[in-house]
This record gives sequence, C-alpha cells and structure tokens, in this order.
Amino acid sequence: MELWYTDKHTEDVNFSIKVKKQLASHRSEIQQIDILDTYGFGRVLVLDGDLMITEKDEYIYHEMMTHVPMAVHPHVESVLVVGGGDGGTVRELVKYPGIKEIDLVESDKEVVTLASIHLPFTACKLRDPRVRMHFEEGLRFVRAKKDAYDLIIVDCPDPYGPAEGLFTREFYGNCCNALKDDGILINQHESPFYAAHQTSVKNAHQHIAIEFPVSTVYQCHIPSYPSGHWLFGFASLKYDPVRDLDAVRWEKLGITTRYYNTELHRGAFALPNYVRELLKS
Repeated sequence: MELWYTDKHTEDVNFSIKVKKQLASHRSEIQQIDILDTYGFGRVLVLDGDLMITEKDEYIYHEMMTHVPMAVHPHVESVLVVGGGDGGTVRELVKYPGIKEIDLVESDKEVVTLASIHLPFTACKLRDPRVRMHFEEGLRFVRAKKDAYDLIIVDCPDPYGPAEGLFTREFYGNCCNALKDDGILINQHESPFYAAHQTSVKNAHQHIAIEFPVSTVYQCHIPSYPSGHWLFGFASLKYDPVRDLDAVRWEKLGITTRYYNTELHRGAFALPNYVRELLKS
C-alpha cells in the first residue's frame, strides 16, 4: 500500500509526495503538526495540512530570507525572527560572528520541540547562546519594542489562521517602530503565480510600502512551494537592496551557502513583468 501526502496549492492544483512513514503527529493548542519522511523531499514539516518546509529545498528559502539583508546592512548586531520555529533562519543567522543577539518569537512551542527531535538539519543551532526564544504571539511581542533591532525577519506561514495578524498594516507599522533608524524588514511574500494568492501578495506589499520609504520585492525558485516561484519583501528605513549591496564585504566573511550568492542577489530583484504589474495594481 502506498502512502502519499498532498499539499493543496489551489482549488485546482495539488502537489503530492510519496511518504515513507509518519514521524510525528501532534495536535497543539494552536494547530495540527505533522512531520513526514518522504521519498522525494526527505523530511517534511506540515502545519494544519499545509506544507511548510522540506529537507530537500528548505535551504533556498532560509538562505534567501537571511543573506539578502545581511549582505546589504553593514553592521547587524540585533535580530528579531518572528515565526521560524523550525530553526532554519536561525541556523543561517548564527553563521555571522557580528550578530550579538537573536530573539526568536514563535507562537507554538510544540513546533520547536518537534523540530528539535525530527528536523535536526534546520533546528541544529537553536541552542546557540545568542538565541533567546519567546513563545508568544509575534504581533504582541513586536508592539512592545522600540528602536531595538537592526533586522527583523518575518518567517511565518501563509496569511490565515495563526499567522493572519502578521500580514496586517498594524503589524508592519509595529515592525517599523521596533527597528533602528537604519533597520531592514524581510517577510515571506507568497507566490504571485496563481490568482488565489495574488491578493495576499498585493496587500502585503501595499501595507509595507505605506510604512517604509524603501519597499520592494525579490524572488527565488523553491520547487516544493506553490508554482515554485516565490517572493520575499525587502523594506528598509535607509538601505536600497541593490545599490547598497556590499558584495566584497559579504564575500570576505567566507560564509558557506548552497543557493545564495551576490550575483544572484542582484538578479533576484529583476522581476518579471507580470509581477511588476501585480505590485502596481
């Protein structure tokens, strides 16, 4: 008997992976958490039935969230990660010796617990001494901060359910207040390809652009995500993501990556026309 997991990309499009076995199935106070071992994508984290990360391609997502802003901002010392309980974003951040503190705010402690057991490839650096974990809602946590961070990374699920509040103008305004005067905000921005997701892309971009003088979008290819074409938002109170890229400084750090490089960095901001039109609309 074959077992398959199916992620519903739209009402008309499904993405299926053949499963070896189920490693964990747990109902937390917030959501259903499942971890599967699959043939094609390795271990997979699923929240409320939706695919979050896979062992096969998670590095693309986490590297693009992390190294793009780190190659632009010249002196990041304090970072806030909202969501990211799987640990992948933290794993990339701790590669930078100049970072002194990382606040990880995850609403569901059980995600961290299960990731630490079953997803060592992402959770391996959650015990780094610079990491402080806070198990509470990101919206509430950020609301209480002022001029506290050089970089905020919003590494959250899709804009519904537990993460819905992290895609609002109020939240982005609070992030702006929580950043120092040269801070950068990065958020996962969904896929522009399917009509079902386009409203979320437009709304997030419009909300952020109201709060930040520099607001743009960049892209990458993540095979397991809807359409494979994925966007991230880059917002800043000072820095332009292409003009202020310091490729020489970043390359001197000698950081090992599997996807990100500074040439790709520049190209990621060269958007297809259909994405440009979507953001304008």
